Amino acid sequence: MAKRILVVEDNDLNRKLFCDLLRSQGFAVEPVADGNEAIERTRGFVPNLVIMDIQLNNISGLDLIETMKADRELRLIPVLAVTAYAGKGDEERIKEAGAEGYLAKPVSIGPFLAAVNRLI
Repeated sequence: MAKRILVVEDNDLNRKLFCDLLRSQGFAVEPVADGNEAIERTRGFVPNLVIMDIQLNNISGLDLIETMKADRELRLIPVLAVTAYAGKGDEERIKEAGAEGYLAKPVSIGPFLAAVNRLI
């Protein structure tokens, strides 16, 4: 059975790119454009990995990660955080929120797939 990945990304192009790339590698992928739906979709889809954009339109990806990690049912699901605004201290803040992995955008295919495979 294919490993399941939830992709939380509000940018249409990035979401499509991540999903297409992951599907080409044999993963079952569920895209989520609205961060407000991320927790509910995580419960329904039960992914093996969540790829989480940090800069979402209506909610912080950091807040979503913290919510997941505080939830008994969701806390063991690894999170790979991706962000376009990688500043000093961002990686530490993201990992303190509970993310097991971190990548700065633009994301290269090799490091992206390596991070996914390491976490899944």
